[in-house]
Amino acid sequence: MLTPPVAHPKPYQVPSPHGPRPDNYYWLNERENQEVIDYLNAENAYFEQEMAPVRDLQNRLFTEIKSRIKEQDESVPYRDNGYFYYVRYEAGGEYPIYCRKKENLDAPEEVLLDANQMGEGQAYFQIGGFQVSDDNQLLAFSVDTVGRRMYTLRIKNLATGELYPEQIENTGGEAVWAADNQTVFYSKQDVNTLLTYQIYRHQLNTDPAQDVLVYEEEDNTFHIGVGRSKSREYIFIQMGSTMSSETRYVAATNPAAEFQVFLPREDDHLYEVEHFEDYFYVLSNDGAPNFRLLKTPVTATGKVSWQEIIAHRDDVFLENMELFREYLVLGERQEGLLQLRVMRWENGEEHYLNFGEPTYTAAISINPEFDTTVLRYGYSSLTTPTSTYDYDMGTRTKTLLKEQAVLGDFRKENYVTERLYATAQDGTRIPMSIVYRQGFRQDGSAPLLQYAYGSYGISIDPTFSSARLSLLDRGFAYVICHIRGGQELGRQWYEAGKLLNKRNTFTDFTDCSAFLLQEQYTAADKLFAAGGSAGGLLMGAVINQHPEYYRGVVAAVPFVDVVTTMLDDTIPLTTGEYDEWGNPNEQLFYEYMLSYSPYDNVQAQAYPNLLVTTGLHDSQVQYFEPAKWVAKLRTLKTDHNLLLLHTDMEAGHGGASGRFKSIHDAARQFAFMLLLLGEQ
Repeated sequence: MLTPPVAHPKPYQVPSPHGPRPDNYYWLNERENQEVIDYLNAENAYFEQEMAPVRDLQNRLFTEIKSRIKEQDESVPYRDNGYFYYVRYEAGGEYPIYCRKKENLDAPEEVLLDANQMGEGQAYFQIGGFQVSDDNQLLAFSVDTVGRRMYTLRIKNLATGELYPEQIENTGGEAVWAADNQTVFYSKQDVNTLLTYQIYRHQLNTDPAQDVLVYEEEDNTFHIGVGRSKSREYIFIQMGSTMSSETRYVAATNPAAEFQVFLPREDDHLYEVEHFEDYFYVLSNDGAPNFRLLKTPVTATGKVSWQEIIAHRDDVFLENMELFREYLVLGERQEGLLQLRVMRWENGEEHYLNFGEPTYTAAISINPEFDTTVLRYGYSSLTTPTSTYDYDMGTRTKTLLKEQAVLGDFRKENYVTERLYATAQDGTRIPMSIVYRQGFRQDGSAPLLQYAYGSYGISIDPTFSSARLSLLDRGFAYVICHIRGGQELGRQWYEAGKLLNKRNTFTDFTDCSAFLLQEQYTAADKLFAAGGSAGGLLMGAVINQHPEYYRGVVAAVPFVDVVTTMLDDTIPLTTGEYDEWGNPNEQLFYEYMLSYSPYDNVQAQAYPNLLVTTGLHDSQVQYFEPAKWVAKLRTLKTDHNLLLLHTDMEAGHGGASGRFKSIHDAARQFAFMLLLLGEQ
């Protein structure tokens, strides 16, 4: 056996209002400490040694996954303010090329940004915000070259191709033009906490040091951003925490004016605003956990003037809306599935689109124009590649504009998708979406990968993955567990998996595992689990509780040191998380979080084979959480199963940048699982 690296314990007491807590690996927090870097590099070297038997397989997987991608490709153009905008990729290119054509698709192509040229020589490169001025002559865009999602804002003259001299650093990424084509609004981040907390107004061709601060958020549980209404008539500052929000607005034609408060923030009230003609339209959960839709005159935004359009429903979650001159389109969730509802303003006549699959994803796409009867939407399922449709709301006809190309011998008819339900410990039915290749035998002989997230009200919808075919074609089944903590079954589904209900998220997952084992979709020596970020916390919790269920687990950028992180308000993004996990400065939440925190509950027991991944520059889950977790597991676990830590020394939370570089992440994880099954 190869000898794994050792992170030597160094006694330390983590302070808290409830007394100190020992943490022998706290020293791994020291990013600039060469001993820390040496340890991470040693873990990477150990990973490579242990994975050596499947190195060729990993390379084949990379080539296999890449070979399904149409390298020279482009998105479906959408029309906005007289131009058609689209993104295209060139053969061999890692990054997108942003383009447009004037008035019609036969016009000459205008390249706005070539990210391949811009990212050349960069270990990491990502374009953030992207907005063109009203006169179509200027482009405000942002770039991140580190991976910590701190963007530098630039402005480009589209007529001359030249960049303006100003470079505005540490922004949140978005940029919003006012109607004068001279004024740009942007958000600034705190360099330590990475919270967006300021909104500035910048005048073209001026020193950014002279930019005007128009708003500063003093509550560090809130994050803020800036945007513009679909009508282009208003600029919005949106402030939000997990349980509360607020919007401020100013006319885009008068950017120097003071922003007005649409409705002051209130506890347990989330709302968002859109504008059309004489009204603001409001999605609100005020007295409506699953949200309702209202409108109010632009001259009177207080609740007393709100008029209800779509009432609250206990069994339907109102997720989003799209306004057109003649139609209203609503994105709704019922029984965990997304639905698109079309309603005519004139007479209230309405209908739902029919998608014809038991489990799928359908979502409103880019629709920047009011004066059209055509809705652009996206569709995907576990067997259907991502597709773009135009739907004529008047004639009720849909046109497939593009289906994601999957090269090779892929035929969707070779795969089967189903909706399953497991019964949780408290009797709740937990939906699951499963896909497998034709010929799958439900006799316990097949390997299965079980995935979930289960936090922040984020719904994990069943979508297509061409990379996943490499597992399905090797006999795997793939299951998404729609566990509590997400929002698939409405707001109550989220509430039942957060704060003092968080344990439901973990038991839902293991109850799904028990169901899959009992019904012989797989067996314990072939069941794999995977999750990332908060889903990585999920992985840590379930293997503490039921390690016997799983042959192997992949925990990507896992949030595993919950209590220590949430006690430290200098760590990026911590304070905005109190409404999700609780504030451990309070005894009740401290004890509850301590009861499930994966790092704090590592014990002397056998654990499954484990692959843990992280990025040195991760801005959301700092690298030291998974590093400490692995170090502690090495000390306490009683088995001889694999425990591997892979740190991307150049990337952040989202992994490597570029559409081909990121394939290495998938190939690495797949090779780990196949290694455990004895494949080479």
